[in-house]
Amino acid sequence: MSLTPETVLESVFGFPAFRPGQREIVDRLLDGTNTLSVMPTGAGKSICYQLPALIVDRLTVVISPLVALMDDQVAGLRANGVEAACIHSNRSREDNVADWRRVQDGTIRLLYLSPERLMTERMLSALQGLDPAMFVVDEAHCISKWGFSFRPEYEALSSLRTRFPNATLSAFTATADTATRQDIATKLFGGKGDIVVRGFDRPNLRLAVAPKTDWRKQLLEFVKSRSTGAGIVYCLSRKLTEETASLLRDKGFKALPYHAGLPQDVRRENQETFMAEDATIMVATIAFGMGIDKPDIRYVFHLNLPGSMEAYYQEIGRAGRDGNPADVHMLYGLDDIRMRRQFIAQDEGNEDHKRREHKRLDSLLAYGEATSCRRVALLTYFGESTQACGNCDICIDPPTLIDGTKEAQMLLSAVARTGQVFGAAHIVDVLRGAASEKILARGHNTLPVYGAGKERPKNFWTAFIRQAVASGYLSIDVEGYGGLQLTEKADPVLKGEQAFEYRDIPKTKAASSRSKQSPAAAASLDDADTELFANLKALRRNLAQERKVPAYVIFSDATLLDMCVMKPNDLETLALVNGVGPKKLKDFGAMFLQELKA
Repeated sequence: MSLTPETVLESVFGFPAFRPGQREIVDRLLDGTNTLSVMPTGAGKSICYQLPALIVDRLTVVISPLVALMDDQVAGLRANGVEAACIHSNRSREDNVADWRRVQDGTIRLLYLSPERLMTERMLSALQGLDPAMFVVDEAHCISKWGFSFRPEYEALSSLRTRFPNATLSAFTATADTATRQDIATKLFGGKGDIVVRGFDRPNLRLAVAPKTDWRKQLLEFVKSRSTGAGIVYCLSRKLTEETASLLRDKGFKALPYHAGLPQDVRRENQETFMAEDATIMVATIAFGMGIDKPDIRYVFHLNLPGSMEAYYQEIGRAGRDGNPADVHMLYGLDDIRMRRQFIAQDEGNEDHKRREHKRLDSLLAYGEATSCRRVALLTYFGESTQACGNCDICIDPPTLIDGTKEAQMLLSAVARTGQVFGAAHIVDVLRGAASEKILARGHNTLPVYGAGKERPKNFWTAFIRQAVASGYLSIDVEGYGGLQLTEKADPVLKGEQAFEYRDIPKTKAASSRSKQSPAAAASLDDADTELFANLKALRRNLAQERKVPAYVIFSDATLLDMCVMKPNDLETLALVNGVGPKKLKDFGAMFLQELKA
């Protein structure tokens, strides 16, 4: 009997139907069409290449950037009864050799390799003798210098199309703007292939941004209302990561640090704990994230500004992969902008690269200071149009816009008259008429704008400057000492030819927390089902620990919820639960039935 995508989907993976967009990509790959697929996080991209790999009768090679991601993918496939393997330096030579022999004899259907391991002459020559059916490039944005996380070792993959002319080439990413998509397709396919964009919208994510005032207080207020769910808190530095994890632990939360400065075994242990246990907070730098497939992360909180819209989109994409509501919240202040600009200035890239990175950061700042729906702003950046979402902080609590032309003229004049070399703190002191030694020594107390803004408190002017920078009226000289400088947009405002509107700034020092919003919650169950759900999760956790795999490899939360709703009392009915394939039914069915009956 010939295999069809639908029969493989149900008989191996236990899913009765494809998610939107999956079948279109599966068909392209089965037809041998080189395809770049841009799919939102959580849309099920793995199925799109794993399923065709099981239908064709030759090897599929998957190129992945992370060892942990490879291990988890292989563990998930083996749990479904699929012959898969990964070869990397963290495994013993004996295990690598044994799996390679299984690749050679045709037992292994999917082989996971890093780009460094694949692109050696020895491995390429060995694979040429096996005539692979398909190469899959995961996290494909890494191949493009236009992308936000370019990796030089990925660039060599462009030679695959000439080395393996009979193989289908496919690439997947959740994060690529138009220029990056075109660059990936050109490098991998030489222009001979399709680009499929399945949309960037994640409607279950509630988007919010707030000015950074007292970050400790803001963070604690946020996590207290979400204490039953797992979350990620992203920090810019290792030091802040450790400090934040310690703060949360002192307040009674289970918080673990993760950054590149920790020993590898500690990072791995913390990651495994986070993946397996509920209500755990991972406090991390961007060293944590790519390939993290924990479906029930209920929030992502940014303590600092990410580097770009692409980086932000990828990082928030770790929340709510199970499709249930999740919150993403970002804090930022002037220091974040200055530091990000400085990072770009110190980058080893050429001037074109730096210009692109500054523009990417500009787009993120505009998103942060948006005065209308954030989802519209986010999706517009990726070339997608949508209507106001009703599920972001601005839609829920629209900001008040105020004519600030007079204040803007004061600010821009103060920056110009002091020589465009001073930072925000000094400009605020000039506007408020402070008698600091720095002001007196430079004669800034004699300027026409000295004291012109004294009726406004310091926190008003700090926030006002942040909005002016984010909106592009001022820039920060990061190559100098962080001085504020006028941009071309400033001139019409100074001359009174253009108005300046700003978002309302709270009179008190504390920022409006928007905590009146109800926190995102998982699907509701009655009391009895809640207890059953907890028991099923406990059983899943024990099985995962015994097998040393992430909990979702056993069953996803969605599958456990389906069990609670259907309450199957025999294996035949359990097989109808979404996500229960034949292999998992055989391996785990009796144990979960016992728990369901109890």
